[in-house]
Amino acid sequence: MKTIVLGGGVVGVTTAYYLAKDGHKVVLIDKHDTVGQEATNVNAGLIAPAHCFAWASPAAPKMLVKSIFGEKTSIRVKPTLSPRFLWWGLQFLRECTSGRAKANTLAKLELSDYSQRKLVEIAATEGIEYDGVNQGLLYLYRDAEELELGLMKMELLTTNGQKLERLDSSELAKVDPAFAAAGDVLVGAIHAPNDASGNSEKFSRNLMARCKEMGVEFKFGVTAEKFTESNGVITGLVTDQGTMTADNYVIALGVGSPFLSRSVGQDIPVYPAKGFSLTVDIKDKSKAPTLGGVDEKTLVAWSPMGDKLRMSSTAMFSGYDKSFKESDFDNIINTAKELWPDSLDWSTAKMTAGLRPMTPDGPPIIGKGTKHSNLFYNTGHGHMGWTMSCGSSALLADLIAGRKPEISTEPFKVRAIRK
Repeated sequence: MKTIVLGGGVVGVTTAYYLAKDGHKVVLIDKHDTVGQEATNVNAGLIAPAHCFAWASPAAPKMLVKSIFGEKTSIRVKPTLSPRFLWWGLQFLRECTSGRAKANTLAKLELSDYSQRKLVEIAATEGIEYDGVNQGLLYLYRDAEELELGLMKMELLTTNGQKLERLDSSELAKVDPAFAAAGDVLVGAIHAPNDASGNSEKFSRNLMARCKEMGVEFKFGVTAEKFTESNGVITGLVTDQGTMTADNYVIALGVGSPFLSRSVGQDIPVYPAKGFSLTVDIKDKSKAPTLGGVDEKTLVAWSPMGDKLRMSSTAMFSGYDKSFKESDFDNIINTAKELWPDSLDWSTAKMTAGLRPMTPDGPPIIGKGTKHSNLFYNTGHGHMGWTMSCGSSALLADLIAGRKPEISTEPFKVRAIRK
């Protein structure tokens, strides 16, 4: 059975891997010259089931209003009358109830836990190196009251199997000595010992090499334009280099997924959130963090990747624009200089911005479309794409093969709107 996978991010590559294991003749196409060049290349590197909370929550509308009126918040909105954004935004607001936020968070948690197990399994089975750090993640707090609120918020996760540890500032310094000098800034942290971090682009490249050994064909520099269909079946994929045909097709194009799905009448609620990412060389490892984490005040996330540190912050809803200014990284740089002074070589800093494919409710879209028997989806993972990639792809392979998945797929079914 021949299957075309559209998209060369970590989700697309892991999809190709699992389908090849099932005996599919897989062709992966991507418009770039190698894998991992979009959201996969700009995430913070966190593998973070303990940070899987749905963005749509009772607190979100107030934050969005503040953003519209110019306040610098972690989620920012550039007002637009785009019908796509307005449709997505209304769905987002509908999900901002405590009940829906809890259900969406627990769905993301189950998938994140499952996916992390699958990631560990792939890395061990295939010998994939990805600068993995598996000693947990740190969620930092600068205010005692905020730490208490953070612990209360985390109760939803601890009652559903997550292991979390409260640390005061001295205990934090013992877990990661890089924070010994930040005792006057931080009151403590929540340590999630089962979380991890790693380089998703490196993972994707190395897994691609293994996929090639398994017979997967990679076609780069190819842009998908539309599908052709007949009687509920996709009959071909029109690209800028001609029409390609297969038995099955999988859309794993991140923010580009809706454009292709709409060519055959399938609407999916995926919209981009721009994130800013900075990668810098570590000049003094004794002063740099050894574990990844998140500063819960500034919402800067980071992870060590070998001799480099990756940092990311902010989600900006501004359409498909990937441009940025140096000032967009002030929050990241100021946080890093405050927490780890003299540890990084700022002359090597590489700034970039990428688009995260967000669903309004939070859970990604995984499974067969509602209109075509041979068109499948693995998209909409938002800021959790690296965390959820391996599990999402394993679930999709099960669904295509007709096997019973290991976890429920109901929260991830293909949808235009959550009912």
